[in-house]
Amino acid sequence: MFDAHNIALSTAETLLLNAAILGIIIFALLKAERKLDESSSWIMLGVLAIFAIAGRILFEPLPNIQPVTVIVLLTGIYFGAPRAFALAGIVALLSNLLVVGHGPWTLFQVIGWGGVGITGALLSDWLQSDQKLNVNRIALVAFIAGFAFNWIVSLSILIQADISVLLPYIFNGLLYDFYHAAGNLAFAAWMAVPLGDLMHRHRIIPNENAVSEVVTN
Repeated sequence: MFDAHNIALSTAETLLLNAAILGIIIFALLKAERKLDESSSWIMLGVLAIFAIAGRILFEPLPNIQPVTVIVLLTGIYFGAPRAFALAGIVALLSNLLVVGHGPWTLFQVIGWGGVGITGALLSDWLQSDQKLNVNRIALVAFIAGFAFNWIVSLSILIQADISVLLPYIFNGLLYDFYHAAGNLAFAAWMAVPLGDLMHRHRIIPNENAVSEVVTN
């Protein structure tokens, strides 16, 4: 008897399959979101967390390619730094516990993605033009964030190694840093506008207040 569960897929085929599943999730979220009350910001953050965790798990077979960085960046723009940082913590912890692997590096991932969220809040006005996302600027920041995030996470090696190994460690990982940055470009082009529109309908912090919330919190 033919067993459909034993079909072996290549890396490219797995990527296409997982991208299709993620696309279905995006479509379902956009449909379901329209039934939410526009003030349901915390529900919206929960939906984003589920989407980010699902995206990270689905793209886990590919080195350093996942949508979390772009999602956290957009969250900082629309919901402010504290909520973006909270989202970063939830996504890093749960996805690591479920699939990727949990350890001291999780803390550095939270700090790295939290920093991306703070950047989104601080640059919220610059990253938008007439209340519309500037995709080119989003892509630029997301590309840079790919390297910055990985270098922050690389600091976790200092827990068990001397600082002299840090630079060689970072240098050896530059290719994987580039994968992350290039993946961020693709995710920014693919989902920044639809996710931005979704977040805009549930935003709780006007652009001009996004930076002040970083200070007051």
